[in-house]
Amino acid sequence: MGTTLILCEKPSAAQHIADALSGGAKYRKITRSGVPYFEVEKKDGRLIVCCALGHLYEVSAKAEENKRSYPVWDLCWMPKHQIDSGYEEQTRWIRVLGELAEDATDFVNACDYDVEGSLIGYMTLRFACGGVDEKAKRMRFSTLTRKDILASYSQLLPTTDFTMADAGRCRHEVDFLYGINLSRALTQSANQQGGRYLLLSMGRVQGPTLRFIVEREKEIRAFVPIPYWTIHTLLDIDGKTVEAEYEKPRIENVDKANDVVADCSGKEGVVTGVSTMRSRVGQPPPFDLTALQTEAYRHSRLSPSQTLAIAERLYLAALISYPRTSSQKFPPTIGYREILESLAQNPEYAQTASTILGYPAVKPVEGEKTDPAHPAIYPTGVPPHEGLDARAGRLYDLIVKRFLATFGECAEKESLRATLEVDDHTFFVKGSRVVKEGWTAFYRPYAKVEETLLPPLREGQKIQVKEITALPRSTSPPPRFNPSSLLSLMEDQGIGTKATRAGIIETLYRRKYIANERIEATPLSFDIVDLMLEYCPLVIDVSFTRLLESKMQMIEENKIDRGAILLEAIRNLHSVLTQIRTHEQEIGRSLVHAMKRMQPSPRALETPCPQCGSRLVIIRSKKTGKRFITCTGRYEKGCGFSLPLPQRGRLGLTNKRCSQCGFQIIFVTSASKRSFTSCPKCYCDRAQRSTHRLA
Repeated sequence: MGTTLILCEKPSAAQHIADALSGGAKYRKITRSGVPYFEVEKKDGRLIVCCALGHLYEVSAKAEENKRSYPVWDLCWMPKHQIDSGYEEQTRWIRVLGELAEDATDFVNACDYDVEGSLIGYMTLRFACGGVDEKAKRMRFSTLTRKDILASYSQLLPTTDFTMADAGRCRHEVDFLYGINLSRALTQSANQQGGRYLLLSMGRVQGPTLRFIVEREKEIRAFVPIPYWTIHTLLDIDGKTVEAEYEKPRIENVDKANDVVADCSGKEGVVTGVSTMRSRVGQPPPFDLTALQTEAYRHSRLSPSQTLAIAERLYLAALISYPRTSSQKFPPTIGYREILESLAQNPEYAQTASTILGYPAVKPVEGEKTDPAHPAIYPTGVPPHEGLDARAGRLYDLIVKRFLATFGECAEKESLRATLEVDDHTFFVKGSRVVKEGWTAFYRPYAKVEETLLPPLREGQKIQVKEITALPRSTSPPPRFNPSSLLSLMEDQGIGTKATRAGIIETLYRRKYIANERIEATPLSFDIVDLMLEYCPLVIDVSFTRLLESKMQMIEENKIDRGAILLEAIRNLHSVLTQIRTHEQEIGRSLVHAMKRMQPSPRALETPCPQCGSRLVIIRSKKTGKRFITCTGRYEKGCGFSLPLPQRGRLGLTNKRCSQCGFQIIFVTSASKRSFTSCPKCYCDRAQRSTHRLA
């Protein structure tokens, strides 16, 4: 009769596990020093289910006198609250976990079964719980349903997963060394030349990702459009207007394009051939994380990081399986019928689920990608007990309908192609219709099979050319990345992990290396990539980063030692930092120049200065940080005109003028998204009159 301490990653996961292991009996929620945990009384002993609140320990540099100098080689694992501010509550967590461990005889790591979860469990058991990691067992589950939790607890792995924890340790340590040293090197280079403190960053995966964006931006800027012409043709077929395609998609010469128009305008054509073809449209594979992030961006404009955060909430509510997965396969043990029967109780999915349950064989289509830790993402069948917010509801609906679509039949489409001869020119009329909806009916509104219905066509039929024109076109540059396509490229190139890629993209935005939804590289990113290419190309070398990723995967598979990878990474980083140190001045000057180019130019008003007629601009004082309107003639004409502005909220200019004085109206949007408009001049005049009255 002992006490078993079960360590989870999040409080909600701890509650699900306590509820499942209580066997329907009541479990007690206890709070000690503000830290919640759960107690379950069993016949063979007592269970204490607690959580680590995510990463309690992080990599840090050992005590250092100057926190801006580099290189940094000595690292250690420390409580997170000793490294970053804002995590002070974790001191209570560590203390309470230590106290609970003292009373326990057995230990179970029930953190998420992946590299990060294994690392969290290992570090917490080792440091907070007094080195019990060696004797802890491991729970492995992909959903927080009662069924999965009970099965996992009855089949505990005999030891915690040290190889996955080692892979996580190595990744954190390598990323820390690269991140802190490269960021400090760039920051110090810039600050020594710039005279004020600038914060720059660079990392092992951040560098190659930024290079993708800069190279694409260079392609776009270097692109020279080539003009061409297309023939736009409308036919009259039995009173219906139908579009036709000319035999040549592009005509490079305007005279040739005009000749086609002249030859065919107002003429009749003859149908010389009609052919039909049936094709099958296969079902989509189950969602892995990247596919979910891509589809969520396409349909709901959710960024990859937003999708991951919402998916984790759905997982912790036991509504879906673990989202951080690369698999496109379902485990046969999940019980398809049980999930479908549960979904059939939801009016939104009842008809589709019932249809699938009526099939002779309930078997989904699967993709090729696998993940040894977790299956593809699927709904558990547990109904949402509490109302989901709009974004979570849309993502849950997308996951459920993708799951249902994998059980559907192939869709079938019939395509028709007719050949039309007009004079000596050939045109094609194309149409299509859906013969069988199949899985697409289950995946609405996320799947649409477009139809182009045509009137009946036959060989020898004469058709009138209703309208024909030559349209000028030009070739287009390659498209800019968006967060979804960039994340997919990172996966294709094998850099980053399914858990870190979205965060890396967010960091690039935060550091102002990239901007806008259609991602544009800023001047700063151009300079950083060019400097890295010139002085330390290894930092942004995709193949080097990919090789490191594969070696860390080998640690997880127990094929290579963590220490060897760490030493190799340090050797490579040492040569990079030597190069940066040697060229610190040149690098610094380039970075400062790029930062200056990024400074926003003063916003000009349409209204001229009422005193001297010069241009008025909105600026912010470097000394006080306050924004105001000032006259650009203050140096040339000695004009002292200025107007104060509201200091809070987002400020903008309208194209309206004040009805009283004619000055340009401004608008201000507050943090609560409420906007108001105002005339700066009248507002200032009123304030001055009020001051005079008070005086």
